[in-house]
Amino acid sequence: MNEVSVFNPTGTEIQAAETMPHSIEAEQQILGAILTNNDVYDRIAAIIGPQHFYDPVHARIYETAAARIAKNNLASPVTLRAFLEEDEGLQELGGANYLVKLAGAAISTYAARDYAQMIYDLAIRRELIALGHDIAGKAARVHVDSEPKDQIVEAEQKLYQLAEQGQSESGFQSFLKAVTDAVNVANAAYQREGGLAGVSTGLLDMDGKLGGLHKSDLLILAGRPSMGKTSLATNIAFNVARAYKKGTRPDGTQGAVDGGVVGFFSLEMSAEQLAGRILAEASEISSHKIRQGDMDEEEFRRFVEAAKSLESCPLFIDDTAAIPISQLAARARRLKRTHGLDLLIVDYLQLVRGTSENRVQEIGEISMGLKAIAKELDIPVLALSQLSRQVESREDKRPQLSDLRESGSIEQDADVVMFVFREEYYKEREKPGDHEMEKMAEWQEAMSRLHGKAEVIIGKQRHGPIGTVELSFESQFTRFGNLVKPWQQGGGAEF
Repeated sequence: MNEVSVFNPTGTEIQAAETMPHSIEAEQQILGAILTNNDVYDRIAAIIGPQHFYDPVHARIYETAAARIAKNNLASPVTLRAFLEEDEGLQELGGANYLVKLAGAAISTYAARDYAQMIYDLAIRRELIALGHDIAGKAARVHVDSEPKDQIVEAEQKLYQLAEQGQSESGFQSFLKAVTDAVNVANAAYQREGGLAGVSTGLLDMDGKLGGLHKSDLLILAGRPSMGKTSLATNIAFNVARAYKKGTRPDGTQGAVDGGVVGFFSLEMSAEQLAGRILAEASEISSHKIRQGDMDEEEFRRFVEAAKSLESCPLFIDDTAAIPISQLAARARRLKRTHGLDLLIVDYLQLVRGTSENRVQEIGEISMGLKAIAKELDIPVLALSQLSRQVESREDKRPQLSDLRESGSIEQDADVVMFVFREEYYKEREKPGDHEMEKMAEWQEAMSRLHGKAEVIIGKQRHGPIGTVELSFESQFTRFGNLVKPWQQGGGAEF
């Protein structure tokens, strides 16, 4: 029985004779199986490693056997004897005779994976106990440079890493499995009729260009102030959350079969302001009227009904200002663990904090961190970004990749970069004087042509084409929608 040193918060250390979860018999039998049939190792190597064995002698035997097998050499009691003859721990157990005993007690090979899984599970339990002791010890030691909130973030990160490790599918996979996964994604898109492989944004033309929001992708949505970045992100969040349906996915797991659970980090606006925007869109009442309380009875009834219908929407808002990227990641992990998470939106990237004092390096750290979250949680991450002022000095105000502020790392890490552009906003500010009749007529004609229209310019896309998507924009409801094409005029707009 091993003794474990436990930190006592009163300031003294106590020796607790605590039996850690383990199974010596399972370890002996799995080692015996490997020593009698080296092919067993290939079937369990993805599940356990030397670190998962409780007995350190067993760990060394496994490690030595694994090293031999990796070189296509035989690992048996006879061949391992030469490498472990000087091992003091093995000498205490009987030396080379112990290796022979292990081989003699070997289990049948078909049960090897079950025993390996058992050894792995017990190792995770031991790590949980050790992590608990570590958390208790750090919490009891009061240091100026060790904030409790930082300890919580660190503990959550370690717990999440512990939960995610040991997946038997990790590491190299055969091309057959990769092809099968690709076919399954294509089949899911085919079954949806709309041809989407990712989460639908609710905007048909945008979905057509992107194929939906793909898992593990970092999407950047950039634009100058007043272009409608937040409005478009809010619209997408609302569309995804409203369409949420839970069920059994094609791979047999439970989760979102349509729409999804949305996490929204609103670093610029409060949660109440963001909710107001969503309610304006859902109730079709001007956000200005909602803020002022200037509604008639029918509008107020519509407003309340919209609020009730949105109560069950799985949309979670965090409006913590200047949140560090590490905390943002920890909160996203927690949300996925507790409620599920299918889309994460960050408004906006430049308001997240990094650790570097150099601004360009800090932005690089943040964009890399957001991409890491997308891959780790296997979800699309949509991050909003500012554009530099150089856009305003050009005659054509349409943004391009070089306009991204601190653009190098953002452009590099992103899978998709999109720009929101409303020419109407700029044209409105070019209104000529009333005495310039000809210019006024031209301006009015241009305004009527541009009114209620917006463009989403896709400047980069790893999986598909670049180009422009035209959307409708209703400023009073801060709502983007599907633009009615000339040949669809009879049917009316779809929102």
